[in-house]
Amino acid sequence: MACKTEFYTDRKKEMMAIHDAMDVLSGKWKIYIISSICHYNKRRFSDILNDVTGISNKMLSKELKELEINKLVRRTVLDTHPVTVQYELTEHGKTLKTIINNLTEWGIQHRKEIIG
Repeated sequence: MACKTEFYTDRKKEMMAIHDAMDVLSGKWKIYIISSICHYNKRRFSDILNDVTGISNKMLSKELKELEINKLVRRTVLDTHPVTVQYELTEHGKTLKTIINNLTEWGIQHRKEIIG
C-alpha cells in the first residue's frame, strides 16, 4: 500500500506541475510570441507583431505583460527617438528553448504524417 500512496502523491505533484506550466503558457498566442523572441534573441514589438499572424496590438501587449509577470520575458525601453521597446527571454525564459525546438520538430513531423 505504501508504494501506491507514494506513486499517487508523486503523480499528483507531476499533474500540478503540468497544470502550472499550462497556466503560464496557455492561450492562443504565448507559444508563438516566445518562439519569435527565442528565434531572434531580441525582438521589437512590431517585429513580434509581424511574426505572429493574426494577433492584435492590444492582445500582443497583454500577452507580453503576462509573460513579463511570469518572468519569462524582459522588456527594455531603448533611448531612441521615437522610443523603441525591445523584448528578450530572461534566463528563466531561455529554459523554454528546448521545448520550443522540440515542439517545432514535432510539428514538422506531424504535418508530414498528416499530409503524407
